[in-house]
Amino acid sequence: MLRSLLFAPGDSDKKMTKASGIGADCVILDLEDSVAAQRKPVAREMVAEFLRGARTPGVKFYVRVNPLDSGLAQHDIAGVAPAAPDGIVLPKANGPEDLRIVAHYLDVLEAEHGLPAGAIAILPVATETPSAVFGLGDYRHGVPRLSGITWGAEDLGAAVGASANLDANKDWTMPYQTTRSLCLFAAHACGVQAIDTVMADFRDTERLEVVCDEARRDGFTGKIAIHPAQVPVINEAFSPSADELAHAQAVIDAFRANPDAGTLQLDGKMIDRPHLVQAERILAIAAQIAALGKNA
Repeated sequence: MLRSLLFAPGDSDKKMTKASGIGADCVILDLEDSVAAQRKPVAREMVAEFLRGARTPGVKFYVRVNPLDSGLAQHDIAGVAPAAPDGIVLPKANGPEDLRIVAHYLDVLEAEHGLPAGAIAILPVATETPSAVFGLGDYRHGVPRLSGITWGAEDLGAAVGASANLDANKDWTMPYQTTRSLCLFAAHACGVQAIDTVMADFRDTERLEVVCDEARRDGFTGKIAIHPAQVPVINEAFSPSADELAHAQAVIDAFRANPDAGTLQLDGKMIDRPHLVQAERILAIAAQIAALGKNA
């Protein structure tokens, strides 16, 4: 269960180290957009060296490689996989077949370097090309190593020539609302985390609180951050509150006491089996957060 996933440029030891101590559940060591073309080879080496060092307890480390069609992805994966990252973030994934290609690379590298088979997960950014949007439903047919699905609006907007992706109220415009929803349902169809995309305006923490609350309301379980200041807001938003936990436990207790009931009254309101499913999910999320050594 990853609530917050924070990007850190792969060509800066200082920023990678700082990101590791911010409190993010996952640090994404970046070899793509935050690294200039001429710095990519050295960034690849720096990320591998960083991964071989002491890991911060309770933090997962993923590496965002370059897209498969860049000619760099295979080199990126070969360079960092021996250092055993927890996962690979694949940008501009066009569909499950791209993930199968990456999974094949990882199969070979894990065997070659004595790593546990299947240990390195894959998280696709699954909406950054127009064709990718039409393939979101295909992930449910089984993709190896899939740990979650996230989406992106910036590259997609550039690909279709959009002049903006936010309206005057800072809400997503309709094409991106649709894309966001498809990502959400694709992830849940696969039984993996639905991870919301970045909010670029990292200074607007009040808006971030709203965005995170809406994302969690809709069924997202985590969010990507581009600045350390966003991490505490994201962690709080995607953690069950004490009141939520108490209510969830009360729902579960009510159904345990009445195992044959389909509908019950609790605190003056009617509850049924979908409420029980949601209550069990909330307690499971809290347990997963606790397992990471984080505060729920």
